[in-house]
Amino acid sequence: MSSGQPLKPLSRDRDQDRNREPTLTIAQVAERTGLSHDTLRYYEKAGLIERVGRSTGNQRRYQAADLAWLEFLLRLRETGMSIADMQRFAALRAAGNVSVADRLAMLRAHRAELADRIRALRRNATVLDHKIDHYEQLLLDEVEHEQPGSDETT
Repeated sequence: MSSGQPLKPLSRDRDQDRNREPTLTIAQVAERTGLSHDTLRYYEKAGLIERVGRSTGNQRRYQAADLAWLEFLLRLRETGMSIADMQRFAALRAAGNVSVADRLAMLRAHRAELADRIRALRRNATVLDHKIDHYEQLLLDEVEHEQPGSDETT
């Protein structure tokens, strides 16, 4: 998941009732998201994801909505949002529609910070490009001076 690829679609478990939404085990979610089992458990314990449903054997069973939320959390993490801010956002989400304005404000502020970082990265990339060009030119100049018939050999 960390590569920015979308989640694979859920497949229906054979033992599930046809009227119920398909679910995934923690191992299947770990494989699809690239998160470890421990990280998934931590996300639940830290309040980043709501308590996950359980099978009759008390195994975690993730639904499509859980995966969509995990995908969004991973995007927040990949764009530099802190765990504390992710927890705050998750708590606002859990509060329901009364928190939409607060969630929107958080996302706008995070997007503005991301835009600032992108601009800084572009400036830094430009500086690196100039330095790379400089060193490539130094190497070309060195090769030209080493060739027979150049001014240094006479």
